[in-house]
Amino acid sequence: MDSKLRNRILLYLVLAGVLAYGLLELSGRKPVPKISAVAPMRENLVSSINSNGKVEPVAPYVILARLDTFVKKVFVTEGQQVKKGQLLLELDVKDAAAQLAEARVKLLRAQEDVRNARSGGKPEIAAQVAGDLAKAVAERDRLQKNHDALVRLTAEQAATKDELATNDLALTKAQADVTRLQAVKQEFDRGVRLDTERTGLQVQQAQSEVDALEEKVRDGHITAPVNGTLYSLPAKTGDFVKLGAPLAEMADLHKVRVRAFIDEPELGALEADQPVKITWDALPNRSWVGKTEIIPKQVVPHQNRSVGELLCAVNNDKLELLPNINVNVRINSRERIGVLSVPRGAVEAEGGRRFVFVVRKNQLGVKSTLEKREIHVGIADATNYEVVSGLQEGELVALPGDVDLRDGMDVIVVATEAGNFQGRANG
Repeated sequence: MDSKLRNRILLYLVLAGVLAYGLLELSGRKPVPKISAVAPMRENLVSSINSNGKVEPVAPYVILARLDTFVKKVFVTEGQQVKKGQLLLELDVKDAAAQLAEARVKLLRAQEDVRNARSGGKPEIAAQVAGDLAKAVAERDRLQKNHDALVRLTAEQAATKDELATNDLALTKAQADVTRLQAVKQEFDRGVRLDTERTGLQVQQAQSEVDALEEKVRDGHITAPVNGTLYSLPAKTGDFVKLGAPLAEMADLHKVRVRAFIDEPELGALEADQPVKITWDALPNRSWVGKTEIIPKQVVPHQNRSVGELLCAVNNDKLELLPNINVNVRINSRERIGVLSVPRGAVEAEGGRRFVFVVRKNQLGVKSTLEKREIHVGIADATNYEVVSGLQEGELVALPGDVDLRDGMDVIVVATEAGNFQGRANG
């Protein structure tokens, strides 16, 4: 074989081997990961606590049945605005009205008895007792005068001893009658005093019975105690209600209270007068504002959670929030104005410390290198952390994606905050 041809073939083989080696090397090399990044921005941050709660009236009035009876008529509807004194329901009180009529008759009799007792008893009996005693006293006194005269006449022998004896016998009987009638009078007077006490008690008892029955009759007409909204009306016409059963509930709902259920770890951030925002799923485009009022002093179980029950005062001028509905509660616990912030997703936590991956561009400007850097954060809202130290404005921070970020990793940034990144690249 010609030596030139042989050398040419060897050269071709060497070039083919070099080309194959190069292709092999290129095929085994991993591509540079592509990531998104963001530049820290200055903004206003509000740290908030989100939870659920229930609406309650501030000063509810619960109207209860005062007797066992039937609901005769209902004059209002649930949710209606009512005025103080407006008739709400009428109960059947005809039995109580009949009992009231009997009680009033009994009271009149008792009052008559007490008047008689205080005036010395029944007039005819008192007159008879006093008259009998007066007659007996007069007869005794007459016989006593006769006795005195007969004693003098007997001494002068102008009267006989038999006449004196007969008079003395009558005098003794008259004195016995006076003693007996005085005892009758004393017993009558004692009876009058006892009757005065007894009839006085009877009048008090009869008056109490009349008052109670009058109250029952009045309770048959259920009226509104204040101006407000009738938010609950369980009683219906024809219903039988027992003593103590709820008939209606109402309150002034222009200001309501929300009982918010705050998880135990978040209780430390609560203070009085913090701004509160209320939303209700039934009215998704509406919100209500208020403020924290009574801070929880204890933790209680609630639906498999340990919570503190925070009371919030909320304006409800349009009366849209109804008692006992479930609402969403957001409490703005802290606020920072114009602070440097980064997205929460860009921050990683390890052992109580927080880190970000800062993008360091190389000299060629095509690939960049990641630097794992510790930062200190302040408050946080739903999307961002406040950066207290560790980052500067204009730096670029990698965002998490499909690849696991690590210190010293080469990356290509394909998406970022355009204005911030361009300003850093040009600077």
